[in-house]
Amino acid sequence: MNTTTTRTLSVSNLGRVEGHGGIFVKVVGNEVRDVNLEVHEGSRFYEALLVGKHFMSVQGIITRVCAICSGSHTAAALNALEDALGVQQSERVRALRGMLILGATIESHALHVFALALPDYFDADSVIALAEKHPDTVKFALKLKQLGNRVQQLVGGRAVHPINTLVGGFGKLPSHRELESLRDELRSFVDPLMNFVEVARTIEVPTYAAQPTTYMALRPYIDAYRFLGRSICISNGEEHPLSAYRDVVREFSVEHSHAKHSAMPSGDSYMVGALARLKLWSDLMTGRGREAFEMLFPLGVSDNVLLNTWAQLVELVHCLERCTTVCDELLGMAEVEQEMAEFETRAGCGISAIEVPRGTLFHEYELDDQGIVVSANVVTPTSQNLANVERDMRAAMQNLLLSEPPLDDGVLRKDLAMVTRAYDPCISCSVHLVRLPEDP
Repeated sequence: MNTTTTRTLSVSNLGRVEGHGGIFVKVVGNEVRDVNLEVHEGSRFYEALLVGKHFMSVQGIITRVCAICSGSHTAAALNALEDALGVQQSERVRALRGMLILGATIESHALHVFALALPDYFDADSVIALAEKHPDTVKFALKLKQLGNRVQQLVGGRAVHPINTLVGGFGKLPSHRELESLRDELRSFVDPLMNFVEVARTIEVPTYAAQPTTYMALRPYIDAYRFLGRSICISNGEEHPLSAYRDVVREFSVEHSHAKHSAMPSGDSYMVGALARLKLWSDLMTGRGREAFEMLFPLGVSDNVLLNTWAQLVELVHCLERCTTVCDELLGMAEVEQEMAEFETRAGCGISAIEVPRGTLFHEYELDDQGIVVSANVVTPTSQNLANVERDMRAAMQNLLLSEPPLDDGVLRKDLAMVTRAYDPCISCSVHLVRLPEDP
């Protein structure tokens, strides 16, 4: 007679993430058998939608994949198209494109750190409940998120789905008066954010999901902490050119998800995102960002995904300071209303890789000689992280089963959801075209 017990845990609607997902875990005896992060949100098919469109239409389509990530997708798409067309970015355009990414990172990290992840540490089921206990913290977080949106609005023409960003430049450039006002506002947020870093360093971060992890992030294009990169680096010592990204990042489909998963050529999963960037490039962090890193990671980055939230907090400080510096750089240039590079339409293939809030984002486009998109490929950070999310949930569940006294199902569900939320998944970005096998 078989007396082995089977236990299942499920979270049908995973809360405080961007998009619709769930968790399913099956335990037989004391062995964790199945761990699935189920993504049921409908596929966007945005790669297929771009085929046959003129390159000037690409950013207007791809930006609508996600309202949270619209600025990041816009910058990645424009960089890839300019690579295909041989467009040389001016110093001003490069700075403004970087500012758009910084604004998107401020807005996204503020949302995740304070509204999505922080309630877990204060026994609150939502940011609304958190506001009842810590109203000043939540008010500050909302203002910080709004600041990130203002940066995107100034550069992109509006906070969501930019319209001022164009292949080769910008339709309208911010005035010096607008840049000065934004710079002063950015500076005013640094000290209050550092005050919260002081609070965060006193919060105990659970270790039930900690395990050795492989990290991937772009090598910054200069020897400084930057989100634009020149090669793909892995924490095992490997380094690959951006052009080899399809060989390094192997996407594959799984039955329980509408989103693809990714693995390295070895078949092993890996992590991208703020924690990965700090693991590889924290030595390049300077200024108040360096102070925040040393406060929150006094012994360096350890392999615990729950620390990804604190890594985002470090990057928030960095982004405020870096965005202030970019304002100063732009103020040092002559004030003009518009700047566009001259170029001719041609056939070509372009690749772009950017470190966006959740990790490394790849865009690739092939154009014909009329500027029509022949093929498109987008690999998002969340699709790269999903296999590692399930790996960390498996380790977490196995460790939590050893707890004494035993934990009830409600606590286990909460802890597993906390692991998933730590990755800051953007499910809306992760669901895209799934290529089916050819019919016989």
